[in-house]
Amino acid sequence: MKYENITPARFICRPNRFVAVVRTDSGEKTVHVKNTGRCRELLVPDRTVYLHRPDGKNRKTEYDLVAVEKERAGLSPLLINMDSQLPNAVAAEWICGNLVGATAKIKREVFFEDSRFDIYFEDGEKRGFAEVKGVTLEEDGVARFPDAPTERGIKHLRGLVRAMEAGFDAYVIFVIQMSGMKHFEPNDATHPEFGAELRRAAALGVKVVAAECDVRPDSVIINGTIPIKL
Repeated sequence: MKYENITPARFICRPNRFVAVVRTDSGEKTVHVKNTGRCRELLVPDRTVYLHRPDGKNRKTEYDLVAVEKERAGLSPLLINMDSQLPNAVAAEWICGNLVGATAKIKREVFFEDSRFDIYFEDGEKRGFAEVKGVTLEEDGVARFPDAPTERGIKHLRGLVRAMEAGFDAYVIFVIQMSGMKHFEPNDATHPEFGAELRRAAALGVKVVAAECDVRPDSVIINGTIPIKL
C-alpha cells in the first residue's frame, strides 16, 4: 500500500481518540487519528509522527496521522504504521500466492452466521474465511495483540472455529505493522481470555499467521511471516 503526500510532524497531545494535535513546519494542526485504540505507548509528546493528506472534500481535518516513530533505549527508533484500515488492505493483496493460490477469488467483509469476516476466498474447491488483526504493540522486540481487551476478537475466533467445523478453511492473520520482531504472541497480560481463545482455536485447526510488514513513511507491504509463540 502506498501513501501520497506524507508530511512529518511532532506529536503534542490527543484530546480524544479521534484527533491529535501535532506540530508541523507550518504550525500546530489538529489531525485525524486513523486508529481508535489506546496507543498510549506510541503517542507520546514530541515523538515524530507521519501525516497523510488524502484527496477528497468535506473533511474536518486536512491530515490523517498514520505512523509514528517509537523511541527505544539503545536502539534506533522503530517506525510503526498505526492506520487501522491498512491491515485488511495489505492482507487482501498478500493472501493470494502466499496462503492461497495466486488465482484465488477474494471477497471482502463476508458474513458467516453472526460474524462478518474480513476476507472470504475461493481457491478451486477450497473455500475459507480469514480474519485480520492489526498489531501495533511492541515490547522488547516482541509483537503482541491485543493492546486492550477485545470481546469482538474473541467472537471472531469462535466464529472461525464454527466456519471450520462447517467445512471452510479458517485463518486469523495478525498483520504486524512494523518490522524486525523476534516473534508474535498473544498479550495475556492485557486480555488473558483472548490468548486462551486463540490457543483453543489453533488447537482445533484454525490456522494462525503472523505477517510482518516493511514499513516506511509512505508505504507498507507484507514481507513475510514471523514465528508465533502461543
